Amino acid sequence: MSQPLAERLRPKNLDEYIGQRHLIGEGAVLRKMIDSGNISSFILWGPPGVGKTTLAKIISLQLDRPFYTLSAIQSGVKDVREVIESAKRNRMFDVKSPILFIDEIHRFSKSQQDSLLGAVESGIITLIGATTENPSFEVIRPLLSRCQVYTLKPLEKDDMLNLLTRAITKDIELKNKKFDIKETSALLRFAGGDARKLLNIIDLLSSSTDSGNIEITDKIVVDRLQENPMAYDKNGEMHYDLISAFIKSMRGSDPDAAVYYLARMIAGGEDPAFIARRLIIFASEDVGLANPNALLLANNAFDSVMKIGWPESRIILSQVTIYLASCVKSNSAYMAINEALSLVDQTGNLPVPLHLRNAPTKLMKELDYGKDYKYAHNYEGNFVEQEFLPKEIKNVFLWKPQSNPSEYKLYEQLKGKWKDRYENRQ
Repeated sequence: MSQPLAERLRPKNLDEYIGQRHLIGEGAVLRKMIDSGNISSFILWGPPGVGKTTLAKIISLQLDRPFYTLSAIQSGVKDVREVIESAKRNRMFDVKSPILFIDEIHRFSKSQQDSLLGAVESGIITLIGATTENPSFEVIRPLLSRCQVYTLKPLEKDDMLNLLTRAITKDIELKNKKFDIKETSALLRFAGGDARKLLNIIDLLSSSTDSGNIEITDKIVVDRLQENPMAYDKNGEMHYDLISAFIKSMRGSDPDAAVYYLARMIAGGEDPAFIARRLIIFASEDVGLANPNALLLANNAFDSVMKIGWPESRIILSQVTIYLASCVKSNSAYMAINEALSLVDQTGNLPVPLHLRNAPTKLMKELDYGKDYKYAHNYEGNFVEQEFLPKEIKNVFLWKPQSNPSEYKLYEQLKGKWKDRYENRQ
């Protein structure tokens, strides 16, 4: 049986490697390290199909290092210790530090990660970890402090088109077929910056055509994938598609669809902590001030999931999912911080008004730091009008309340305090 196209076309060296020029392009940080022949332990963080495993294998080949690989899904502490012992024995005959590649290192438990510390610190192994999750949350601090983190990005359009060209001209099977590429928009959209998905789609289009002539149009791509929606994702990497559908179902106030996608993720072995974190983000980004209790409930759900684990955590996640999907929605807090960051980007570091500055020294007091500041609690209703923004942007309004009872109440309270300022607000 023929290998999948993605395996047949897997790069063997950096010259064949496509994308991630910020890391392995000429003069880039990781390229310099590889060219020097002296690499330290690091973690590759990025979405599926962007070349994490391939890059690790290329590094081991280029540096002529022994290469061990473990999958965090299938391996335990015993497997880690066996690899370390093997590396110790080999070091007696070879001065080069072996490379241990751990795929999906975010799925390693704390004890599994702890078992790596001594070997990484002493240089018995050089660790290369791959993760689709933020290492700051998923990798224990002692191990993270011993590793650099390099972020890999989804492949850009030019990279994907380059990969397409290479596939149909260099692959031992495809180069004997005639491709007529008329449109690529659907192809690139379904692939979503994932090289493996792109190659799986090409494989599907090729295998679904009996003749040696293969036409690629947007309609043909859509029709083929609708006939076989999993064909372009042969490794089952529906991670990002499912979480996207999950979030959008909650945002669209459809608890039935949200619970369905929750079940899909649970059945697929998704990390409960990943789901719980997304619920926290959603509670703030999409429910927000329309129901501030949503964030409290989501945060409590995360704590509960961490204490309980599977299978009971499914009930907790279901409860919070249904609640968040059913809540009144508002993204006013999300929009406000984005607008504020944009304003900071445009206006730079405007001086903080003198009356708001702290004055811990005599010199600062002489420079009027803190002068004329009005302490709100000394006034009726714990409020007194004064200016808080820099004078250059004093009339800016960043929070724009949306139409729901909770934010209407907050807005009316502010209008009662600020009077003219809020009456004239646009």
